[in-house]
Amino acid sequence: MKAKVEWQGNLNFLGHSDSGRQLALSGDGEHLSPMEVVLQAVGGCSSIDVVMILQKARQDVTDCYCELEAERAETDPKVFTRIKAHYVISGNNLSEKQVKRACDLSMEKYCSVSLMLKGNVDIEHSFEIRDSAS
Repeated sequence: MKAKVEWQGNLNFLGHSDSGRQLALSGDGEHLSPMEVVLQAVGGCSSIDVVMILQKARQDVTDCYCELEAERAETDPKVFTRIKAHYVISGNNLSEKQVKRACDLSMEKYCSVSLMLKGNVDIEHSFEIRDSAS
């Protein structure tokens, strides 16, 4: 995997991935900040795992999102000190045991983004199940 981050003026940068995709980044609020991208990457990476694990377990998932909240150090470098990830998973007759297993496996074994942060950031996760029939 390769990437390039190119200055666009002011504190704006354009990231280019070797897959051909681009992402606008900013240090002044005009675009996503690099820290916002890291936080969203935790949610995206782990949510992909959760959905894949539930689908393999033949669970009828109809929706999934992850709400994230991060705390940062007060002094530079203002690294993340804690991340809370809360998964809201909707489906038909979802097994609580399977949903818990999927969330745990993602955070403990499969999510490469959160595992890279492990040891430096306290990451907590929780979930709720919503029945799609309701």
